[in-house]
Amino acid sequence: MEFAFTDEQMMIADTAFAFFRENATSDRTRKAMAAEGIDRELWSAFCTELGLSGVGLPEEHGGSGLGMVEFAIIAEAAGARVAPLPMLGLATAARAIAAGGSEAQKAEWLPKLISGEAIASCERVAQLAEQGGRLTGTITPVPHGALADVFVFFSPGKAWLVRADAPGVTVAAHVTMDQTRPFATVTLEDVLAEPLADPQAAIAALHAGGWICLAAEALGGAQEALDRTVAYARERVQFGRPIGSFQAYKHRLADMLVEIEQARSAVYWAACAVDEQSDEAALALHAAKSFCADTFFMVAGNMIQLHGGIGFTWEHDAHLFFKRARSIQTMLGNGSFHREQVATMVLGEAA
Repeated sequence: MEFAFTDEQMMIADTAFAFFRENATSDRTRKAMAAEGIDRELWSAFCTELGLSGVGLPEEHGGSGLGMVEFAIIAEAAGARVAPLPMLGLATAARAIAAGGSEAQKAEWLPKLISGEAIASCERVAQLAEQGGRLTGTITPVPHGALADVFVFFSPGKAWLVRADAPGVTVAAHVTMDQTRPFATVTLEDVLAEPLADPQAAIAALHAGGWICLAAEALGGAQEALDRTVAYARERVQFGRPIGSFQAYKHRLADMLVEIEQARSAVYWAACAVDEQSDEAALALHAAKSFCADTFFMVAGNMIQLHGGIGFTWEHDAHLFFKRARSIQTMLGNGSFHREQVATMVLGEAA
């Protein structure tokens, strides 16, 4: 595997980071949090003006045809600003439709999702009654569920496409800890669902996309949290000297940096493994999700503490990073689940 970015990937990184740095401001994020939980103007600009929403999706349906390395770069840039965008729907539901949907499903939904005209969400279901192609059950928590136009629900060996406006679908929005990624409960009452043509391919694609998206967001958030803490350490003066000059403070920053560099390797190892269809892909994905989520949570917690009293206030953005980090830890499988998968793959029966 080649872990050095190509010139094209470097250009994508520069473009994405500059776009989010300029547009995903704290003021806009807070306004989105106070409203419906996403910045629709930012999402429209990301999809149409920047044109990077189709990364990792097929060209014949409006995508760019690039891979998961490029998608990870974009997710890292969005995560660095805790951008209130439905990126996860592109990584999961859109990839599931592209990999396992029928030609009619692809033709109808992928152009809408890539253009930003529609929003998608995806979630695993524990209990769902199916009879005659109709579904009954309750699914929670569904990310951006109250805003989604289409859902992809899945259970082992099965995957369905459900339209948000289908008769029998009701959605209840929740006030959640991370207001930049709101959740909802979706209730299905004898809803006519559309089975995906190849559920196994769809589930594999949405897992890979979702885990890489969350891991890359965590990497971006952790790096930004460290950068802001370093900047504060240079400005804040205590006992006549910058607080960053104290040894205990420097040790905490160094510990954060070490974890972040390992997380960076984990993210792009997983993305490369998926793009190259490596035998290590499953191992790399579980490792990346668990390690990066834990790293972000550790760094975000240190960010609050190392900022002192100001870090605990609503006015400071440290709490945005901390809440996003805590949310990522529990999404698409918690750390214990992913570490158990890694242990089973490495140790076999000894695990």
